[in-house]
Amino acid sequence: MKNLILTASALALTAGFAMADTVRLGTEGAYPPYNFLNDNGEVDGFEREVGDELCKRAELTCEWVTNEWDSIIPNLVSGNYDVIIAGMSITAERDEVIDFTQNYTQPDPSGYIAMSADVDLAGGVIAAQTGTIQASHIASTGATLVEFATPEETVAAVRNGEADAVLADKTYLKPIADEDDSLMLIEQEELLGGGIGLGLRESDGELKAKLDAAIQSMKDDGSLNALIAKWEIGAGF
Repeated sequence: MKNLILTASALALTAGFAMADTVRLGTEGAYPPYNFLNDNGEVDGFEREVGDELCKRAELTCEWVTNEWDSIIPNLVSGNYDVIIAGMSITAERDEVIDFTQNYTQPDPSGYIAMSADVDLAGGVIAAQTGTIQASHIASTGATLVEFATPEETVAAVRNGEADAVLADKTYLKPIADEDDSLMLIEQEELLGGGIGLGLRESDGELKAKLDAAIQSMKDDGSLNALIAKWEIGAGF
């Protein structure tokens, strides 16, 4: 995350939303069930449904774009899209560079998958996706962190022996462990971050207010909890 923040900080904060006709929603498209590309190459998943509903309630015309995770904050700041909706946990470090709406999920437990239940999580080699709260957590422990650009690569590192385990959102890891007999979820979990929110440029206060109000309305009428349950994201509000 450190390199991500330094890169973003070096960019000029001049790209503003200014209530443009179309709001561009930036996502990774590679982190199911939060976001992924379906068989038609379209953005799908929990965040697709949440994002579409938020735009409807905020009376915004929105379009979806995809961006690799490791440059997702710099490309928001530079104006390539207006909102990040990509399973991004709210952290103080990120909040120094961009702004966040209120959270639209509770903090999701982070879990480990490995090929053995007796893996050394405290002193072993642990894989995580670059620029994530999981990578920051591992770096603060006695374990050796190995980072990869995509979540798929972190899992592959365990399969091919480059890493002893992967730390990522448990919601992402559980289906992988369920489908692969060689991998297992480890009992130990980590509670990190303040839940997931929409990321915006610091200058886009008007857009943030509209989206905050839309998120709150979805919390108030239960529709957000319904989507959380549908996609098995975690605890509701």
